[in-house]
Amino acid sequence: MSGSDRDRLDGRRALVTGGSKGSGKAVAERLREMGADVYVTARTMPDGYEHPDRFIEADVTTIEGTDAVAARIAEAGGALDILVHVVGGASTPAGGFAVITDDQWLTELNLNFLGAVRLDRALLPAMIESGAGVVLHFTSIQRELPQYDASLAYAAAKAALRTYSKGLANELAPRGVRVNAISLGGIETEAYERFVDRIAEGNGLTREEAKQTIYDSLGGVPLGRFANTAEIADLVGFLVSDRASAIVGAEYVIDGGTVPTV
Repeated sequence: MSGSDRDRLDGRRALVTGGSKGSGKAVAERLREMGADVYVTARTMPDGYEHPDRFIEADVTTIEGTDAVAARIAEAGGALDILVHVVGGASTPAGGFAVITDDQWLTELNLNFLGAVRLDRALLPAMIESGAGVVLHFTSIQRELPQYDASLAYAAAKAALRTYSKGLANELAPRGVRVNAISLGGIETEAYERFVDRIAEGNGLTREEAKQTIYDSLGGVPLGRFANTAEIADLVGFLVSDRASAIVGAEYVIDGGTVPTV
């Protein structure tokens, strides 16, 4: 196989969760550029979406949503070749551990952990039967650097996802399916830029000063900036390609050097 062939995904089917915006959108676009037939799932299809026949409106934090995605993929016929779990986020209010209710814990766990577990359970048996495939779970540097004020439940859920991902990798590698994880630091998305604006306006700062305040809250970002979504997509493109055929059970950190330990 030539080097260029190892960069291509022609003839392969992929599913990207949380693929309507941010990193998920960039990942879906990159996999299409590489030749894959890409399905995307999110709660709502954006207006004017270019590939409506490949969009699955579903909430994968619920059992019903997971079932709907699995049914749609089954209708298309055959096993997936690539499954990328991007969906995630934190909605816990500030105030520390004592304000996190049972319902909020379940919200964070369903969004950041159990949704991926359920979707894997639904879609991976066909991938295993085919004897080949790649699964990527998006974790977070908060599994190593948990922020306690408003994202402790998120951090715990992502830590669980990493542990699950490693165990799943060990189980499935002998059966031809590679499982890996990508640990994200801060990402320059539209939502992040709006957050910078709020910090700047609320504190009388320039946007650059506001960004530095955010970096300082994480203990610093040696690179001096967060990764952008295209850089996340670059890493995904490599890990799902044949160039990464010996990489199993790994977690790739992309955080501009935020995590200070080895």
